[in-house]
Amino acid sequence: MSAILKTEKLRVEFKSTEFRQAVKVALHGLDLEVNAGEVFGFLGPNGAGKTTTMNVLLGFVPATSGTASLFGIDVRQPIARQRIGYLPELTYYYKFLTADELLRFYAKIFGLTRAETDRRIPELLKLVELEHAAKRPIKSYSKGMQQRVGLAQALINNPDLLVLDEPTSGLDPLGRMKVREIIQRLKNEGKTVFFSSHELGEVETVCDRVAIVHQGELKTVGSVADVSAGSVNLEQAFLKIVGVQSQPLP
Repeated sequence: MSAILKTEKLRVEFKSTEFRQAVKVALHGLDLEVNAGEVFGFLGPNGAGKTTTMNVLLGFVPATSGTASLFGIDVRQPIARQRIGYLPELTYYYKFLTADELLRFYAKIFGLTRAETDRRIPELLKLVELEHAAKRPIKSYSKGMQQRVGLAQALINNPDLLVLDEPTSGLDPLGRMKVREIIQRLKNEGKTVFFSSHELGEVETVCDRVAIVHQGELKTVGSVADVSAGSVNLEQAFLKIVGVQSQPLP
């Protein structure tokens, strides 16, 4: 299988705000590969380096050393990001826009023709189950609906790689189920999905492989079954790997 996302010895340092500490190391030599057509879960506690990794891949943050590439192209070249879609953890849209208007706005940014836009928008609204709300303002949407219109936005350019930062954060069980179903459909279409999440039950259900990072270091990578080997489930394995012992309920 070919790796379409790859980092080698990726290191990121930031100026530290802590007393007597010149720099803070967010990533310590991260080596990571994501193959075409797989759903890959990127896991770790808060502050582990997940969002920093995504920001390097998206060109928002420069690496201190090491390399990162998408589709074999260095991420520092804008062309590397033409085939990706991105959904940040915290989204902000003009709430007075409808879903249809929002998607047309992003279609223009990507240079889609009117004919492509007219064809693409109904397909995406059907995928995220928002056809019935296409003409409603986004301010009237529930949290789950807003997340799903965000997924549609990330897919407007028909990307080969989808990067999602905590796509089910703050959603109720029904909302998480719908996002999980969408990810599965995208996988069936041959898309590659790279996402971070704290919802380990969701990860266990949809992911082909996972990586766990802690304090900027890659601790393990492999199939869900391999990473969970010797543990009751992925959550217990995760806690062991990051050095936290789960306590039995009284």
